[in-house]
Formats: sequence, structure tokens, C-alpha cells
Amino acid sequence: MRRNILISILLIITFAVCSVFAQRGYAPRGENIVNPPIPKTAEEKQILNVINELEKTKGEMQNVPTEDGRLLRLLTEASNAKHVVEIGTSNGYSGLWFCLALKTTGGKLTTFEIDHERVLLAQANFKKAGVDNIVTIIEGDAHKEVAKLKEPIDIVFIDADKSGYLDYLNKLLPLVKSGGLIIAHNMRSPAPDPAYIKAITTNPDLETIFLNMQSAGVGVTLKKRG
Repeated sequence: MRRNILISILLIITFAVCSVFAQRGYAPRGENIVNPPIPKTAEEKQILNVINELEKTKGEMQNVPTEDGRLLRLLTEASNAKHVVEIGTSNGYSGLWFCLALKTTGGKLTTFEIDHERVLLAQANFKKAGVDNIVTIIEGDAHKEVAKLKEPIDIVFIDADKSGYLDYLNKLLPLVKSGGLIIAHNMRSPAPDPAYIKAITTNPDLETIFLNMQSAGVGVTLKKRG
């Protein structure tokens, strides 16, 4: 467990350093190196094929940038997460990045979506990727539906109504394991809720770092142990 936590911390530091360099207008050597994910198994290849298909429409679906998706996968696998909860399924794009890791960790994804058409899209994409057996889509208002969750959570990913981030945090934090993560998208654009930022940066039980702030921005919050 300590080894997994150390790996997670090293990954976060690496992304943070890259973000700082990018924001200052320069980058380490190798900035322009293109290194797409290399599938290790046939299962990974199947998932990545669907991700690549969705790349073509991710703008209109307001999906996370590719580098943010890869960050989700790295953090999930490095922390050996068994249960990920996602607020805002959309068409399943970010969920597929989680599934790349969860197939390795033996975990599962519980994801919430209020829009019926998007639920149908996500179901089709998860099935095409061969991960529908580890994904549970809950249709409805997540502000109400998350209250029904009882199982411990390793990672929470919030990418939904920006004014609702604090409510999601307050309702889900008690279920997040010590050493677990709360990952929030759009920490730069669109502008995040100041109340949420205050909650994750002033609570002594939490430690937060902001990554990829040259883009939409990702907040990674650790629920401290002890």
C-alpha cells in the first residue's frame, strides 16, 4: 500500500512540474514527443480503440482533454483503486480511461448521468469497449442519487454542474477511504465554484494540488490518513 501511495505522489509531482513549465512558456526537452498509449493486452486495445473513436467528437461532448484522461488512468492504477465514483458520465469517454486501470486492479466504476440520451451513448460505448460488466450507470440527479451509495470509495471524479461540486464533495467525502482521492475537473475553465476551492484548500484533513492548469485544470485532493 505504501508503495502504491508513493507511486501516486510521484506521478502527481511529475504532472505538476510539467504544468509549471508549460505555464511559464517553456518546457523540458521532449515536449513535442508524441507518446500515445501502447496497449499491453487485447482488452486494453479494445478499450483504446473506442477511446480513439470518441476523440473525434470529444469537443461537442465536452469530454476531458486526452492528457487529463491519461492522468485519470495513471492515478487509478497507481493507487490500485477498487471503486471509482464518477459524477458526469457524458458519453463514457472519461469512464473508459478509468476502466483501462480498473481492468488491471480488479475494480469497478459507478457513474452518474442525468441526461437519458447520454446514458444510452455511454452504455453503447462501454459495451463496445468490453467493460460494461465493471460499470454501473445510475441515471438521475446525482445530487439525490449519491446519497444512496454505501460502499467505500477509492476515487471520486467530479465533472458535472460546476455549482454543485461542493455538494458532491460534502456527500461523498465520508465514503472516501483514508488515502483516497477526489479529482475535480475544470479548475480553471469554466471558472470553478470558489466555495469548492476553499473547501479543498483550507481543510487540514485534505491536501490538494492543481494540475494541467494551462488547459481546463484538474484538482487532485488527497484525503489524509490518520
